[in-house]
Amino acid sequence: MNKTLFYITYQSFPANTANSLQTILNIKYFVKNNINVNLFFPMREKTSSDDFNKFVEKYGVREKFIIKGLKHKLPFGKLKILEKLFFHISHLIWSFYAVRYVRNKFNVPDLFFTRSDWIFYFLSRAKCDVIFECHQYSKLRRFLLSKSMKNLNSKILFLNEYLYKDYKNKNEIKNRYIILQNGVDDELFSESSEKVKNSIIFTGNLKRFNEPRNVEFIIKNIKDDFSLKIIGASKYEKKKLDQVNKEKKNIEIIERLNYQETIQEIKKAEFGLLLNSENNLHSTRYTSPLKYFEYLASGLKILSEDYDSIKALPYSENIHFYKSDDNLSFKNALEKAGRQEYQKKVNIEEISLDSRVKKIISFCKI
Repeated sequence: MNKTLFYITYQSFPANTANSLQTILNIKYFVKNNINVNLFFPMREKTSSDDFNKFVEKYGVREKFIIKGLKHKLPFGKLKILEKLFFHISHLIWSFYAVRYVRNKFNVPDLFFTRSDWIFYFLSRAKCDVIFECHQYSKLRRFLLSKSMKNLNSKILFLNEYLYKDYKNKNEIKNRYIILQNGVDDELFSESSEKVKNSIIFTGNLKRFNEPRNVEFIIKNIKDDFSLKIIGASKYEKKKLDQVNKEKKNIEIIERLNYQETIQEIKKAEFGLLLNSENNLHSTRYTSPLKYFEYLASGLKILSEDYDSIKALPYSENIHFYKSDDNLSFKNALEKAGRQEYQKKVNIEEISLDSRVKKIISFCKI
């Protein structure tokens, strides 16, 4: 008999975010490893939907799992004022009622999985078997994790070694944690594409936590003998960047594509960019970007700003680093990458999401 996993999260679906894609791709591989998955999330946006066909269209997944959108009669996502405050209030209230609803309505699963610290807290208080995937830190999160780990059935998945190192109460988690970076859906990379010489690509939102990803710096420093394709702009961002760069024929700004279309564009590029904000601790110390693993699987030559989080990634010796906002440093990194005839050999199976999920299943003993 297959095991059952309930994934309860305060994320929104379907959505144009890396975090929603990461959740769905991990669920895909739980299902492929014979785990029955139920996904519960708040219907907090106008575009929120639990229609499976919309998930297929957005994320390209066809593996069957149960999707249940729960009511969200709370201010976050509906009001554009005091968003941070309303996020915390709405997150807390929704999590309390979501945990109570799921526990009362359904049989207890073999494992609860969440990226929500409040969900983790309420499930831990109920002595449930639960694992929390930790992507960043805050004072509130440190407090809730400390309280939650008093439940001996609670576990933590840290996204990288810095998240674990910065955790303040290591003695209380002992053998109840695992450190796992993100991975790649290797099924989409079984067929290669012909590379376009001197082509550079960046995919993803142009802002992270409302901080610009410094796309303008890259645009200003791209020489005419290179082409730059940026995929993921909003309509407003595309219009603005097109106006600024209307004289440059080697730069193409594209609005968001679905996941499979984006992967096809990545596979054709020669260089891949990782862009973040030096003003955000998550970017400089904790991030594990999905696009990095997609770049690796596509054999791209990768350029990135010089951050600890990026140096902690597997195969980071493949990355050509440059200093943020330093024209000469970026130029030298691009030239060095250009002289590299091919990407160093990468074990795709090692960085696959299938491998990642298998490690989670083993760790949680389900």
